[in-house]
Amino acid sequence: MTLTLELQKQKERTPVVAQTVFLGLGLALLLLAPLFFYPVFLMKILCFALFACAFNLLLGYTGLLSFGHAAFFGGAAYFTAHAVKEWGVPPELGILVGVFGAALLGAVIGFFAIRRQGIYFAMITLALAQMFYFFCLQAEFTHGEDGIQSVPRGHLLGFLDLSQSSNMYYFVLAVFVIGIAIIWRIINSPFGMILKSIRENETRAISLGYSVRNYKLAAFVMSAALTGLAGGLKALVFQFATLTDVGWQMSGEVILMTLLGGIGTLIGPLFGAALVVTLQNYLATSEFPVTIITGVVFMICVLLFRRGIVGEFYNSRLGRRLGFEHRHKH
Repeated sequence: MTLTLELQKQKERTPVVAQTVFLGLGLALLLLAPLFFYPVFLMKILCFALFACAFNLLLGYTGLLSFGHAAFFGGAAYFTAHAVKEWGVPPELGILVGVFGAALLGAVIGFFAIRRQGIYFAMITLALAQMFYFFCLQAEFTHGEDGIQSVPRGHLLGFLDLSQSSNMYYFVLAVFVIGIAIIWRIINSPFGMILKSIRENETRAISLGYSVRNYKLAAFVMSAALTGLAGGLKALVFQFATLTDVGWQMSGEVILMTLLGGIGTLIGPLFGAALVVTLQNYLATSEFPVTIITGVVFMICVLLFRRGIVGEFYNSRLGRRLGFEHRHKH
């Protein structure tokens, strides 16, 4: 009996140890990555990885497909760039301005979108995001097609010069880790459990007495705010905000990143974002169109990895043994 209990404890301990080791290795790789790769390239991956993870909070854990997340990403980029350049606020406050603006925009768009389901929800988010795109095209503070250029990175907390790429990289990495930690906390909280129940069976969640519409709106606003965090970071990294950030193509890209990595997995969108950004970066100077190569990769992943790259690993024998079983049904 004692031996059986000991074996059971060891079996339960193995996934925790394995996940801790994977987490430690991941952080170590991110800390050492600037020694081997161009920092701006790495910062772009981190920004889009956070964007994809924030989007996955809505799609993978709530079951809501939004075609309008570019509005929050690009809107936050505009808000942060304007606040830092025109108002002269420090970068940390500029990013908070972007997060608050994206959350407010998410509350407005979400208020109308959550009243519908399925494709109708997706079309409403797309329509409202396109309205915001044309607002950005006409608004004076966005400078139209020129965008907001030469955004200063400033000094973090008044003393850390972010114009140096190494300082900026570790700042972006710190914000990325904080963002992922927030997402992890949300999906592993009682609130997150309710979101998953809504995703699996909305009718049953309603019958249990949950106000599904309020939970959907809360998830939508949280996803928009975290997307704004990524957008604000992106504006500081590249020092500009343009209409490309709010275009419908950006919404398509983040959907692609999430599908490639694995819907309903915490780190899947990170791998999807890294794959797409890497393809865009290294194929930009080649003779082959990047979109065609990305499309071919997407087709291969859909045919061979129906749950996404990370999702398939989670469902493999090794993944289950390490405690990474992927439970998403879609």
